[in-house]
Amino acid sequence: MSEPTIGARTTGGDDIAQRLPGQDAGTAGGHQQAVVSTSRRWAGSGATRNGGLVVALLLLCVVGWATAGSRFASLQNVEVILSLAAVTGVLAIAMTFVITAGGIDLSVGSVLGLASVWASTLATQAMAQQSGWVVMVGCALAVGLGCGLVNGVLIAYGRVVAFIATLAMLAAARGLAEIIAGRRTQIVSVDSFLDTFRGDVLGLPVIVWIFLVVAVAGWFLLNRTTFGRRTVAVGGNPEAARLAGINVRRHTLYLYGLTGLAAGVGGVMMLARTTAGSSTHGTLIELDVIAAVVVGGTLLAGGRGTIVGTVLGVLIFATLTNVFIQNDLNSSVQAVAKGAIIVGAVLLQQWSARRDTVTT
Repeated sequence: MSEPTIGARTTGGDDIAQRLPGQDAGTAGGHQQAVVSTSRRWAGSGATRNGGLVVALLLLCVVGWATAGSRFASLQNVEVILSLAAVTGVLAIAMTFVITAGGIDLSVGSVLGLASVWASTLATQAMAQQSGWVVMVGCALAVGLGCGLVNGVLIAYGRVVAFIATLAMLAAARGLAEIIAGRRTQIVSVDSFLDTFRGDVLGLPVIVWIFLVVAVAGWFLLNRTTFGRRTVAVGGNPEAARLAGINVRRHTLYLYGLTGLAAGVGGVMMLARTTAGSSTHGTLIELDVIAAVVVGGTLLAGGRGTIVGTVLGVLIFATLTNVFIQNDLNSSVQAVAKGAIIVGAVLLQQWSARRDTVTT
């Protein structure tokens, strides 16, 4: 599956490969040819990159099988790995869009915690007992979307730097979750919710199916819709995107709304996994999310995103965590290994960007 790409800090995509004001036909045509050439080059490198991620994942599986034997290779453990990857994966899919557009969202973990707490309060659960689990899910999604839109308004219209705006939301959402929960764990007692989201479908947990559905939807949205092409264009060159008729501010608002909504979905999934809402849910998960997106091949500078790579990145980190757990290894060593992987991925991005600059 191909991914939409664009040369770093250059214009590209179907929406902006048009004649801009003041361009003659020859200039516009030359620009379109350059865009096509760049897209083809990135498509080729994307296939190579995803192939490398698959090889890395397989090597991790071999290491896990060699060190933990049948415990690692069992179907039950595979289910554990997929469940571990599910929540991070949903957040990472949405984060891919934001980073592709040249942004960042540090607040997804805190918003997830706030959504899980708000959806599991006594008042919310009392309404859910009468009206069904939809009340809890709707509450979590509304909280997540609301926080995401606040981020989007501050960044797009308030001109606040994304790092600062989302860092403020990280602190505020976590604090509000602690206030609502009173620093206590809120047990989920709504049977209809537990029966629906803790069950299995065709042998896989429901939260894994949610991850798969979100991944497919994310791939389609980024690769086959105008929204995805505009996301790539905004990340590649916001000014060129604006001149091409894209409302960059409004699109940015939508993107942060998307990450907030994903955090709400993650809150529902966390409630299903733990059967409890807590202000500690999602603590530091944003680091794993961003790491998976970067390792998957999405450029931190914006302009190129890959959903397939993100999914592989999430699976790599989930498998790595599981291998360490199976072998009773120190979590500190695991953190060092993750850090080394992230640094290696960033260095590879920089090398790839320099190479493409020279060949352009």
